[in-house]
Amino acid sequence: MATFIGDYPCKVDVKGRIILPAAFKKMMPAGAEDRFVVRKDIFDDCLVLYSVEDWNNQLEKIRKRMNPYNREHNMFLRNFFKDTAELLLDNNNRFLIPKRLMEQLGALRDVVLAGQDGRIEIWAAEAYGKIGIPAEDFASLAEKLLGGNPGEFQ
Repeated sequence: MATFIGDYPCKVDVKGRIILPAAFKKMMPAGAEDRFVVRKDIFDDCLVLYSVEDWNNQLEKIRKRMNPYNREHNMFLRNFFKDTAELLLDNNNRFLIPKRLMEQLGALRDVVLAGQDGRIEIWAAEAYGKIGIPAEDFASLAEKLLGGNPGEFQ
């Protein structure tokens, strides 16, 4: 599985295509498919770009927990897949995000692709510049989430 790190400002061309940064392309495993799945993020106003491998891992987790004959589960599944599309990289490492998703993102020309371990978040550049928390709050959050047992993260 790929691990994507870093954030890269990108331009959306007149046809709505974005070039996958070369650094992200290099982080993909050898022989990885040039196919991705994009969906609207559940929590934030961004899109999430999954490698096909990571997408399939996500689906496996969901399938283990969902029963399509349960109304709540069915509602979740419907909404989870609602704003989803498969993307292919062209020969110039560009991908085309459907216009409806770009409109939800609120991005016209400037976006940021931000690595988040096995996936890439796509943000309108202006919105990306506003996310984050003060350093002290981040330190407190890190301590809360990761400050468990000594030696656990060595």
